[in-house]
Amino acid sequence: MIGQHPDNQVPELKDYNLFSSDPALQRAVARGQADWRRPELLRQGAEYGSEATLRAAEDANLYPPELHTHSATGQRIDVVKFHPAWHTMMAMARRNGNANLPYSDTRASAWSAYGASMYMHSQIESGSGCPTTMTKACIPVVALNPALSAQLAPQLLSLEHDPRDLPLAQKTSITIGMGMTEKQGGSDVRSNTTRAVPSGSGPWGDEYLLTGHKWFFSAPMCDGHLVLAKTDEHGSSCFFVPRWRPDGSKNPIHIQRLKDKVGNRSNASSEVEFKAAFGVRVGAEGRGIRTLIEMANYTRLDCALSSAGYLRQGLVQALHYTRNRFAFGRYLAEQAAMQTLLADMALESEAATVLAMDLAARFGSSDPADLAWRRLLTPAAKFWNCKRAVGFCGEAMEVFGGNGYVESGPMGRLFREAPVNSIWEGSGNVMCLDVLRAVAHAPDEAHGVLDQLQAVASQAPELLSQVHRLRRELMLPPEVLEAQARRFTQRLALTAQACLMLQHASTRAANAFIASRFDPDWGPVTGISAGTPHPAELLQAAWA
Repeated sequence: MIGQHPDNQVPELKDYNLFSSDPALQRAVARGQADWRRPELLRQGAEYGSEATLRAAEDANLYPPELHTHSATGQRIDVVKFHPAWHTMMAMARRNGNANLPYSDTRASAWSAYGASMYMHSQIESGSGCPTTMTKACIPVVALNPALSAQLAPQLLSLEHDPRDLPLAQKTSITIGMGMTEKQGGSDVRSNTTRAVPSGSGPWGDEYLLTGHKWFFSAPMCDGHLVLAKTDEHGSSCFFVPRWRPDGSKNPIHIQRLKDKVGNRSNASSEVEFKAAFGVRVGAEGRGIRTLIEMANYTRLDCALSSAGYLRQGLVQALHYTRNRFAFGRYLAEQAAMQTLLADMALESEAATVLAMDLAARFGSSDPADLAWRRLLTPAAKFWNCKRAVGFCGEAMEVFGGNGYVESGPMGRLFREAPVNSIWEGSGNVMCLDVLRAVAHAPDEAHGVLDQLQAVASQAPELLSQVHRLRRELMLPPEVLEAQARRFTQRLALTAQACLMLQHASTRAANAFIASRFDPDWGPVTGISAGTPHPAELLQAAWA
């Protein structure tokens, strides 16, 4: 894959297969017993890496959505218009199963198959992943209202993308978004002020009129949203608020403006005001926060998956560039300092992939040990993979030098995308505190997860000492442990990654990961250590 070009400028990486060139992903799919999906994943891998898809992803971000609040005759329409490339990417995500595969296919292994598709899609165009993953995550929540679920199920499980702005009954497929945070509270949703007033009962159950606002409402052109609002008697409840009322009239959800975001530019995020908007309750009254937290657990999995995708794409771009760029008498990929950096990046990418794909597989399991792992490791994996992606993408950009810092190259958009997953569905501190809440809620489960880790870590003394430290930290007083929430979560994530690498990676990669990650000098700067005197061997195995 090494070759010099006449002007020493590296050609665009295109027309390659994201699945067949990713050994770690292929192994994860096989471990998740999802090889039945392999032919489809190979097709998707070629589709995602094709020049046509790369151009569509580029255009979807180059021509961002536009808000039109009123018609030419002054009527309120609240329409967001998208470039056709956006709909190309949304249709691709939909037919590839990213909006519903674990629910349209009841095999437990469908979660691993789904994880692979989400991981690949995020490498190419991340904005379309937002409404797609929210749609998938809403399916079990909507099921809490059986009448509503029966009505929407065919459209939620459809593999078509229907971009038309029509009442629900006229759509072939639908997307569903979320409306939780408000300007005065952010993550503190208990301070929300949006009110829901009962207005009767209909075919979908208890009906309400919602009045208030949402500071982040994604994505506004979804066909419906799950919204958090308060009733007078029972506190916060969850409501399904469609874009169109059942009678075919426009629901008064007024889009105030679209957010001018740092990244994720292809997707529309908005601020909205509800003016007695129609909604129906989903889930038990007064249990809205708990209901939407369950939905958030699914979207947090997707944050971990897509951030692992960012790492993979950054690594692949860096490898492609250094194998084709000649400097100081050798290709960059042949130079010692660069090999150490790239090998360290390869370890980071593989460990992130293993962690996210292992978590996805456990979402298909009902085993109590897997459920305990999910409760503890979902926020930890979301925290760690998302955090690592931010610095990693900056490092990958730097590999390109000045060529990485121009919008005509591949790294600018990837770099801007990376921070969103750390913020969306709970910032870093929120994730770390959720890890501690899981510990406090079920300490026996937490020790059970450490038992799982210890069984693997017994093979490596350095790793076993990390498990013992985690056990000691679990015994700290809550107020002491809270101050160390990030330290504890980092140690938990790294230990889990190391154990999974021991189980599922090559001996060379697992040993290098443990040697580097628990080296006292590792951490602040990527490339300090790759944990091996032979980094080129890691690189040969990283990208087939």
